Amino acid sequence: MANLVKPAKKIAVIGAGWAGCSAAVTLAAQGYQVCLIEASRTLGGRARKVAIHDYVLDNGQHILLGAYGASLGMMRKVGIDLEKTLLRLPLQMCYPSGGQGMHFVAPKLPAPLHLLIALIRASGLSRDDKLSLARFSTTARWMGWQLHQDCSVSELLQRFEQTERLCKLMWIPLCIAALNTPPERASAKIFLNVLRDSLGANRAASDMLLPRVDLSALMPAAAAVFVQQHGGEVLTGVSVKKMTRLPDQHWELETSNQSQTHSSKWNAVIIATDLDHAQRLLDNTSTTEIISAPKIDTDFCYEPITTCYLQYSKELSLPRPFFALIDDVPTKRWGQFIFDRGQLHQDQQGLMAVVVSASTQAIELIHSELAHDIAQQLAKDFNTPELATPIWHQVISEKRATFSCTPGLKRPINQTGIAGLFIAGDYTDGDYPATLEAAVRSGVKAAEELIADLNPPARPHPESC
Repeated sequence: MANLVKPAKKIAVIGAGWAGCSAAVTLAAQGYQVCLIEASRTLGGRARKVAIHDYVLDNGQHILLGAYGASLGMMRKVGIDLEKTLLRLPLQMCYPSGGQGMHFVAPKLPAPLHLLIALIRASGLSRDDKLSLARFSTTARWMGWQLHQDCSVSELLQRFEQTERLCKLMWIPLCIAALNTPPERASAKIFLNVLRDSLGANRAASDMLLPRVDLSALMPAAAAVFVQQHGGEVLTGVSVKKMTRLPDQHWELETSNQSQTHSSKWNAVIIATDLDHAQRLLDNTSTTEIISAPKIDTDFCYEPITTCYLQYSKELSLPRPFFALIDDVPTKRWGQFIFDRGQLHQDQQGLMAVVVSASTQAIELIHSELAHDIAQQLAKDFNTPELATPIWHQVISEKRATFSCTPGLKRPINQTGIAGLFIAGDYTDGDYPATLEAAVRSGVKAAEELIADLNPPARPHPESC
């Protein structure tokens, strides 16, 4: 008798951001027939490409860390050449020369020697500042980078007796960059997790990685190809409106685009959209069982991120690919980091990207006013008058870019309580704030838990006990 091969189980993944793409790749690699469904025409979710002035840019400038093992592993899995697509720089916090900042660059030495040498060589820091930083690192290592009870980052810095200048030039910018939450209400526990995996690990883990390609090409587009090559399907411009669990335990999806021809019956579903959309889908879930639609029991607030693109003459460039900037709201100094895109992309000479994280007050300004203020800030900081008059500007604000990563925040798990239904996203329970790494980890975890749900361990036969 010929061997009968069971058909692959069909899984729908709703949302093709970094979490959804990671879940889809994980499932496809294990032989599942995956359909990745995205309402937008562009893959990547809140980290995607956009077209601006004949450029392919991003909806927000990102930095990855060498510690982002899940993200880097996923990129390799879908065939991304990390050497070509990421500019790897040593850990650094450098401000424009001649200002009131600091210059801190870690050399290529084994950890923690690279931090010690960087600290000794650092300029712009007093002896007390350097001793303060050394004390923080030593104490955090002794604590295992853990807190028994969460508190704000500001409280943590006070406990560790960090100097005002070091907080201003290093810890606060790092906190805002990593958690996109002001230090007075940012989780110290999550902040320490990020520092543990970067400053507290090997040297390469603390490296800063700048994308040389757009964020959609960095992983989501390749993930879609991977899914298709493994027998799956990728649908864009298709919005899922309702989910129904059928009596045979399969799932039926109701979509807004009926012109798409695909099976509407699935063995399991992963919702990998933003939190609000996920809850709306759960609210519109119907089952034949006495099971109420699960509620994502959270108390989330959100933080915006603004990226201001400024185009200058192609001959204009910065001494480094990126710099930290001293922001000060009362004096309309909004910029916190600037990236010279010309050093990342050959076809983007003279283009600068200035990031304003946790930018609640900045997004209240009209775009032209914000761009003008930032251009004036750059001209003064770099002592370069040409920076005051860009050829054109474009401001992109993601008003709900991340959740506020506050102390003790309760985040939902991947399981919904209904068999065959899982959620994934950077907001789910985990060690990291709302980052690409958190999204990838969540997507992989949701897929692994789904696989375990579909393949429960076999019970031992009574005679074998």
